[in-house]
Amino acid sequence: RLELRCERDGADGAELRLDAHPALAVSRAALLPPPGGPGDAAGQALPVESRPFASYGSALHITLPQAPRAGQLLTLLIDYEAGEGPGVCWLSPEQTAGKQKPYMYTQGQAVLNRSFFPCFDTPSVKFTYSATVKVPEGFTAVMSATSWEKQKDNTFVFKMSQPIPSYLIALVVGDIVSADVGPRSRVWAEPCLIEAAKKEYDGVIEEFLVVGEKLFGPYVWGRYDILFMPPSFPFGGMENPCLTFVTPCLLAGDRSLVDVIIHEISHSWFGNLVTNATWGEFWLNEGFTMYAQRRISTEVYGLPYTCLEAATGRALLRQHMDATGEEHPLNKLRVVIEPGLWGVNPDDTYNETPYEKGYCFVSYLAHLVGNQSKFDAFLQAYVNRFKFQSITADDTLEFFLEYFPELKEKGVDSIPGFEFDRWLNTPGWPPYLPDLSPGQQLMRPAEELAELWAADSLNMEAIEAVDIMGWRTYQLVYFLDQVLQKSPLPEGNVKRLSKMYPKISKAQNAELRLRWCQIVLKNNLEAEYSKVKDFLHSQGKQKYTLPLYRAMWGGSEATRALAMETFSATAPQLHVNVQNYVKKILGLGGAE
Repeated sequence: RLELRCERDGADGAELRLDAHPALAVSRAALLPPPGGPGDAAGQALPVESRPFASYGSALHITLPQAPRAGQLLTLLIDYEAGEGPGVCWLSPEQTAGKQKPYMYTQGQAVLNRSFFPCFDTPSVKFTYSATVKVPEGFTAVMSATSWEKQKDNTFVFKMSQPIPSYLIALVVGDIVSADVGPRSRVWAEPCLIEAAKKEYDGVIEEFLVVGEKLFGPYVWGRYDILFMPPSFPFGGMENPCLTFVTPCLLAGDRSLVDVIIHEISHSWFGNLVTNATWGEFWLNEGFTMYAQRRISTEVYGLPYTCLEAATGRALLRQHMDATGEEHPLNKLRVVIEPGLWGVNPDDTYNETPYEKGYCFVSYLAHLVGNQSKFDAFLQAYVNRFKFQSITADDTLEFFLEYFPELKEKGVDSIPGFEFDRWLNTPGWPPYLPDLSPGQQLMRPAEELAELWAADSLNMEAIEAVDIMGWRTYQLVYFLDQVLQKSPLPEGNVKRLSKMYPKISKAQNAELRLRWCQIVLKNNLEAEYSKVKDFLHSQGKQKYTLPLYRAMWGGSEATRALAMETFSATAPQLHVNVQNYVKKILGLGGAE
C-alpha cells in the first residue's frame, strides 16, 4: 500500500509511474477511498501495465481516474508477487553457516528493491514504512526498522518512523538469534555464530556511537544492531538503518576488522540521514562516510593507525585506477548515469573512486578550513541542515561556502588545479592528497621489511631482527601490499616468507588471507594454490572474490584452470551480481 501526496499539479495527466521489475508480477492495482471517507474498502480497480524501462527494471504505468491536484493524498493498493528478482536472495541450507535451514535476505542498494516491491526506487525520495511479515515456524524475521514486535502465529510487525530512501528497506528471514552487546545494540546471527559475534563486538559499538554523536550530532535511529550474514553475502557491510548487515568475515576473533563497523556506523549520519539525490553523486554518501569513519578512528585508535588504514585505502584507489586507466569516466566524482534501456546500471558503477577520491575531496575542504574543530562543527551543521533530505553536490558545496563566507570571498572554489568543478567532473587521481605522514612510524618498518624480502639474497639476520608479532592487522596488510607490489619476488623467497610467518600464511583474518592469496598467485607458488581455493570456498564477498579471479585469469595456464575449477564449484553459493562479474572476468559471457 502506497500513501502518496501529489507535490504539484502535473501536465502529465492521470498516470502514475513506479519502478518495478519483470520478475515482479502485479495482479491488481486499486485506488483506496480516503481514510474514514465513503467508498468501497476494496478500492476502485485501476488499469496497470508493465513497460520496459532499463536493463535493471521496468516501469509500472498505473492509470488514475483523474489527474490529482497539488497537495492531494492518494492511497494505492497493489497486489503483487515477488521473489525471483535480483533484490531478493534465497540461500539453500548449504549456503548458510549452520547448513541446516534455508535463509533469505534482500539487498536494495543501488536499484534492486524495485524487484522486491513497486516504489519510487530513487534515493531522491524518502518515506516511512511499516510491514507485517509471516514466516514459518523455526524462523525469525528482522527488518531495517525502528520498532520490531513479534505477534502470534510467527508474525512480525515492523515500523520505520524516520523517512528513508527505498534502497535502505531490508528484510532477513532465517534461523537467527540475538545477543545484547550494549545499551542500544545487539548482534544477530545464526546460532552457531552468535557466541563469536557477541565476543567480538561486546561493548565496542557503544564506544563508536558515542564518539560519532560527539562529532556529528545525535544518533536519530534509536537502536544500532548488527546482523552477521551468511558467508555468501557479497559486501563487507550494508548500512541498513537500525540493522547493519555485515559479512561474517568480520569475525576475525581479535577485533581487528572493526573499522568496517565504524564505516557503517558513520553512514548513520552520512548516507542514511543526508543522502545523495542521485547515484551519479555516490561520493556524497561514501566520501563523507570515509572521512567520518577516519575521524572516529582517530579519536578511538589515534592518528598513526588511522593514517595507516587510509594509506591502504589509497593503495586500493591506485590499484583501481591502474586497472581502469585514470581517464576512465568512472574515475570522476560526478558520474553521468543515463536512464533508459541502453543506460548504465548504477550497480555497475560501484568502485573505489567515490570512497577514496571522495575522501580526498572532503579532506581538501577540511584543509581549506585549516582547523579541525571548525571543520567538525561544519559537519555537524551540514548534517543538521540537510537531515532527512536528499541533496546534490551543488547543495553541499554551496552550503560549505555559505558556512565559511571568508573562504567564499577568497574564491576557494576556483583555485587553479583544485577547482570544485575539476574535482567533480575531471577523471583521474585526486588533485589533493591528505598528509598521511603520521602513519610513517607504522609504515616505515613494514616498507623496510618488504625491501628485505624482495632482495636477491635474503639477509636473514636483518629479517629475524624484526618482530611482527605485535603488529596490528593494517600494519600487516600494508606490509603485504608492499610485497605484492614487488612481486614476483626472487625464486624461493615467498616460500621462505610463508614458512617464517605462519601468522600471515595461515591467517584466518580475511584481509590477510586476500593479500596472501594474491601474493601466492603473483609468485606462482603452486604449493599454496589450495589456499586460494579454500578462501574462495569460504566466503563470497565481492571485494575479495573479484581481485582473485582477475589475478588467476591474468596468470598462467595452471591459475586459469584453478579459476575455472573454483568457479564451477562455488558459483551456486555466490550472489547473482558477483556470479555475473566473475563470468565476465573468465570470458563466460556474464554482465555487460
